[in-house]
Formats: sequence, C-alpha cells, structure tokens
Amino acid sequence: MYSFDEYGELLPEEKDTINQLTKAPIESLNLHSITVVTNLYRTAQGLRNKMEREVLAKHGLSWTSFSILYDLWIWESVETKKLALSAGVSKATISNITNTLERKELCYRKVDNRDRRITCVVLTDKGRKVMEELYPRFHEGEVQVVSSLSVDEQKLISSLLRRVIRENDF
Repeated sequence: MYSFDEYGELLPEEKDTINQLTKAPIESLNLHSITVVTNLYRTAQGLRNKMEREVLAKHGLSWTSFSILYDLWIWESVETKKLALSAGVSKATISNITNTLERKELCYRKVDNRDRRITCVVLTDKGRKVMEELYPRFHEGEVQVVSSLSVDEQKLISSLLRRVIRENDF
C-alpha cells in the first residue's frame, strides 16, 4: 500500500502524506485509493519531467507540444477541438501552442472549406522530419522507464490503466 526504502522504512514523502491524512477522520479515508492515485500522479509527473529534460528540450518542445506533434504525425491533420481533448488541455492552450509550432514551421492551420468555424492543424514536412528524428529517442525513454518490469507486468499495468481510463471517460 505504501512505498518503502531498501531498509523497510516508509519513504519520507509517504510519512508526510500519512501525517497530513491523520488530521482527517481515518474512517473516511480509503488508503488504497490514495496510494494508487498518488503513485499514478508521481509516475506521470516524473515521466513528463524526465522526457522534457532528457529528450524534448533538445528540440525546444514541451510535453504538450510533443503530444500535439505526435497526434499530427499519426493523423497528419487534426481538428483543434480533437487536439485539445487528446492532449487534455483547453482550445486556448492548443491555439497558443500551435502558434509556437507554426513559428517553428512544424505545422500550420487550415480552415475547413465546408464549415469555416472548424480549424484543423496540419503537420509540415519539417514537423514530420522532427518527429521521425525525435520519436525513436522518446521511445527509448519509454522503454527505460518500464525496464524494471517484466513484459507480463507491463501488460497487466496497461490493462488496469485502460480500465481506469475507460471507467472514468478520461
């Protein structure tokens, strides 16, 4: 349920969490849920920070800008509303990041001829080349992050996380 160091002692951050939680009525707490969500959050933040620092910084990209480029690399053209949903950010954030990516000539906007209210973002040839260079290094980071897990453990975690995503409509 909690994380321990190599000597069997609670990690300092776990002690801080427990000390703070003891101020709440303990019978109202589901410690298993707290542990899962806290560790998911720490993992997600750690992964994001590691990838931004070790892989994306060399291209001047944030996690979100990489996510947008990745979607464009896969789909070539994506409506801004769908990019926002995929990246988990607002349309205003997509607009700001797209402005930056356009200045770098990695993508451009295209208005739908049938409905001028719909704007798509399209990957440029330069954007494609950046992704073709960048993604293998990004993937090496993905592999490294889960290298301590067996393939079966990776499959189990993936399955469980997909269920959490599906059940919560994330």
